[in-house]
Amino acid sequence: MPGVIAVVGHHDLTAPTPALLEEELRSRPAGRARAGRAGLVRAGQGLPVACGRAARAAGPALVTVLPARRGLPAHVAEPDRKTAGELLLSQTVRLVEYDPADRASCITADESLVRSCGRLPAVWDGSPSNGRDATAHLVAYARSHGVDVEVVGPCGAEHRGGPPATAPARPATARGTAKSPKSGTFTEKRIPT
Repeated sequence: MPGVIAVVGHHDLTAPTPALLEEELRSRPAGRARAGRAGLVRAGQGLPVACGRAARAAGPALVTVLPARRGLPAHVAEPDRKTAGELLLSQTVRLVEYDPADRASCITADESLVRSCGRLPAVWDGSPSNGRDATAHLVAYARSHGVDVEVVGPCGAEHRGGPPATAPARPATARGTAKSPKSGTFTEKRIPT
């Protein structure tokens, strides 16, 4: 659907990063609100709630995706319950069959969201997908399905990924032009385990 904007990105954001993303995203959808666009987020903490708050502040409709089993709402994991509750204040809730505890199931759900959108802001540092993070896969998936991808990364944004990636130059959008975040780059922060 060309009027829907889905957002994907790293799920292991450091504490200050969601606020930075919210501020960055707040300015981006403002012009799209007049065009009747809607924001689409999968319920959870971090990136989804930052996107939901930005969408509400800028005016476009917000669609919150909840996990479902056999057509009924499914259990939302403890860390995501509070933010899922905040996101349920959105105008629309969409149930999608997936298990939030199963990585493959979440990726399949995210792929279905990507296929249903016309534009995909991606909070991504350019690193490849790994056993925990599928952001690079979702960006490639979107591009292969003709979805316009815009990489978002405000200055100071960090995530707790593994070893720092030697990120290539900013990835190109689906139209082939290089897009770099206006306000800075997204960095990876090593957190000792």
